[in-house]
Amino acid sequence: MFGLDAIELARIQFAFTVSFHIIFPAFSIGLASYLAVLNGLHLWTGRDVYLTLFNYWKKIFAVAFGMGVVSGIVMSYQFGTNWSVFSDKAGPVIGPLMGYEVLSAFFLEAGFLGVMLFGRDKVGARAHFLATLMVAIGTLGSAFWILSVNSWMQTPQGHAINEVGQFVPVDWWAIVFNPSFPYRLVHMVLAAYLTTALVVGAVGGWHLLRDRANSGARTMFSMAMGMLMVVAPLQILAGDLHGLNTLEHQPAKIAAMEGHFEPHPNGGAPLILFGIPDAANETVNYKIEIPYLSSLILTHDLTSPLPGLLDFPVEERPPVGIVFWSFRIMVALGFAMLGLGLWALVLRLRGTMYDRRWLHRAAIAMGPAGFVAVLAGWITTEVGRQPWTVYGLLSTNDSVAPVEAAAVGASLVAFIVIYFTLFGAGTFYILRLMGKRPDSGAPMSDLGPTRAAGVTPAPAVDDKFIPAE
Repeated sequence: MFGLDAIELARIQFAFTVSFHIIFPAFSIGLASYLAVLNGLHLWTGRDVYLTLFNYWKKIFAVAFGMGVVSGIVMSYQFGTNWSVFSDKAGPVIGPLMGYEVLSAFFLEAGFLGVMLFGRDKVGARAHFLATLMVAIGTLGSAFWILSVNSWMQTPQGHAINEVGQFVPVDWWAIVFNPSFPYRLVHMVLAAYLTTALVVGAVGGWHLLRDRANSGARTMFSMAMGMLMVVAPLQILAGDLHGLNTLEHQPAKIAAMEGHFEPHPNGGAPLILFGIPDAANETVNYKIEIPYLSSLILTHDLTSPLPGLLDFPVEERPPVGIVFWSFRIMVALGFAMLGLGLWALVLRLRGTMYDRRWLHRAAIAMGPAGFVAVLAGWITTEVGRQPWTVYGLLSTNDSVAPVEAAAVGASLVAFIVIYFTLFGAGTFYILRLMGKRPDSGAPMSDLGPTRAAGVTPAPAVDDKFIPAE
């Protein structure tokens, strides 16, 4: 079908569904934590603006969370249809891990979600904050288990292979905390926080362009830009550490990311900023490079050896063009996020952050950047792992189910139509919610603290520590 065989269609289908799915958890993980912070700040200070923003963003969270759940459930069925051989061989390891995610993290989210969304007047402010905190912890728990599953596929350990070729657990501690897991978990959680900060900043910037005195817009914009300034440098550091780990365990992926066909046994590898990889001729055309910098970044040493794709058989090399460009898109957006945060910091110190319309426009333009960076990062990770599903042990060709190309192609077309219709409508509704004003538009001086149910506002809080000011 479409001139593609069953395995190519199965890979396209999984890539399509997982790309749709990941944008919702990437947003809801960060947004759940943001809601917990807003709820906690209102509990601590009694300021109405925090409760107003909580009620504003909880509706958006509810829709994004629902779409994430639906897209995740649909995606998981592909393990039993298109990838049944992989499920049979790796099921004894990944099955329990995914079960733990449902039993612990997802049940925690689902159990407290209703209280968070509808129960404030019934349970009181403190119990409501606890429920919000549990939802946030649940989203992080989901990331923990899912990243553990995926990281084991990247750097498998703690298992044995039985007589029928199945991976069976030997050491669960080693399986869960496999070598790449800590780095990938931190990298993904920080990416989720950056994604949320950019969306919140974009919404705040949108409303500031219309009313610079809107207290809700000022507060969310201030918090988002502050989060960006803190998390973007941490993400760059985490990415550097993740790269060192990837070089140790998946050197072919690093070679593809860097565009290095020739190995550099004596170090001194250049950093290729841009170019056009040519896998057929094993070179990068029209490249712009900085001498020695790749060795310095990847090994923190100018003389340490670096592998090249020529060190690996052709059939074990990842698709270099895709990995090369997706990695550069992710890195470029990461530095753009840092630049936006620095710009906002300078204007904050000058006291003009709410008045500079070009900053607000830039924040709006950067609103989708987190989602693009997350997708680019996952493309780098997953395509860079090829041709393996379990790295070095089980190939993608040996993981696909014995299904006909026509069946996979038909389901792919159905997914495309349904996903764009359903999730397109959901995304349109989220954008409409974001377009509504975050409060009545009253001046900040009219939005003083009120006494929440059973909560006394914190006395004598210095205004310079309040993000709205």
